[in-house]
Amino acid sequence: MKQLIKLNPVVSHKSTIKFILPRTNLFIFVGINIKKIYTMQVSLAFAKNHYKSVIIDFSALLLIYFVPALSHLISFPVYLVEPMRIMLILAMVHTSRNNAYLLALTLPLFSFLVSAHPNIFKGLIMTGELVLNVWLFYEISKRINNLFFSMMTAVILSKIVYYLLKLGIISFGLIESGLFATPIWLQIIMVVILSCYPVFFLRNRELSK
Repeated sequence: MKQLIKLNPVVSHKSTIKFILPRTNLFIFVGINIKKIYTMQVSLAFAKNHYKSVIIDFSALLLIYFVPALSHLISFPVYLVEPMRIMLILAMVHTSRNNAYLLALTLPLFSFLVSAHPNIFKGLIMTGELVLNVWLFYEISKRINNLFFSMMTAVILSKIVYYLLKLGIISFGLIESGLFATPIWLQIIMVVILSCYPVFFLRNRELSK
């Protein structure tokens, strides 16, 4: 009887180990697999964003390349609806800030290389305008929870800077075109349309989560 009493603590301890060990292994197994699933989801999300960036960037280059042909085909100067800014806003909404900056820096240069338009001086201030548009949108969005106002303000302010710089290079005789190549009324319409787009898309995406 005494021997059995002495053995009881050992038996109890072994039973506890047998009870805890399988469950500990189960928790470790579940934890490892949760981590794997999370890693896979992050990788898929990155791949999805990268895939979108490639599509939008390639589409932007194609659009800029075919602007002269499209203008001739439909008998309307497509550049008046600001195709570069349209693709820039698509990049801001659907891809990432870095990709938007990449497009802002490269689209005017690409347009100059494939069509010699705009000229180098106008291309430089267009690049500055697009980069400023991206920066202003993200900075204003941080402070004001209104996507329409953020985009509209970013577009208008970047346009003001563009026209001030353009006025400067015109006064120095570096370009001979007039200050306003696009009618003001058309610019107002495009500002409203482009400002509505991120509101519609991002609001729907937030509601779907």
